[in-house]
Amino acid sequence: MGVRRIIALTLGWEDLPKSASVHGGSRAERVREPVPGLLLETGDGWLLIDTGFNTALLRDPALRRRFYPSPNYQPELPGDGEPLEEALTAVGLRLDDVTAVALSHLHVDHAGGLKHFAGRLPVHIQRAELAYGTSNHPEPEKYSMARIDYDDPRIDWRFADGDVEIAPGVTALLTAGHTPGHQSFVVDLDPAVGGGGFVFACDAADLTENITEERAIGSFLGVTPEQTVEQIRKLKEVGARRGYRVIPGHDPIAWPELTAELGERFGPMTARPSGAR
Repeated sequence: MGVRRIIALTLGWEDLPKSASVHGGSRAERVREPVPGLLLETGDGWLLIDTGFNTALLRDPALRRRFYPSPNYQPELPGDGEPLEEALTAVGLRLDDVTAVALSHLHVDHAGGLKHFAGRLPVHIQRAELAYGTSNHPEPEKYSMARIDYDDPRIDWRFADGDVEIAPGVTALLTAGHTPGHQSFVVDLDPAVGGGGFVFACDAADLTENITEERAIGSFLGVTPEQTVEQIRKLKEVGARRGYRVIPGHDPIAWPELTAELGERFGPMTARPSGAR
């Protein structure tokens, strides 16, 4: 069985220089990039990929100064409430409908919503990512990881050491470079909904040009820019073999277009999914 429905969520935005997404890109050119999330209806229930910001770190002035010290990076929330809760409500679901979470990596714009799920459901991550994020060193926080988001003994971590199927129709691919344990995702759609699928690059490729022009990403750790291109090529090869598009993680044009495309393909939620609580 494959994935029966994909819902793309926008959990906020971030205003940053293009050089943060494209190595050698302009520092003067600003890009307003979406903060993505994905809901996948699998045979095991609703899998959520990435969780957006921790609102407390943005709304409390002292915490915002600590965790977002650079004026070059300006995060933005979509409303006054909890972005994840509001996004789920907008598509007819609740936080309790989510049965598992997968994180592409531990950066603040991807791991901040884990507070909603600690102690309730499994969370998939690459072992190398959590090892880096919980190392007793100041570097992870300097590199946009907020330990308060994920260092919680209640979280039921499910570790991967490389490529692995994490749910029916969903395979995590290790694409280290942006972070030590970054992972992207291949989603195979069930034949009952027309088949096909997508390769979601997440932050292995922020923008369409990272993929089409094989341009190195702007933010990486422990690797060379050329090595980040190798991961992009890996994703493109997977996509070519399966006939799937590779979707960039933060593209301000591609993400809204995909959101609309998926909404048209699958339609609105007309009934609660089987097994919903």
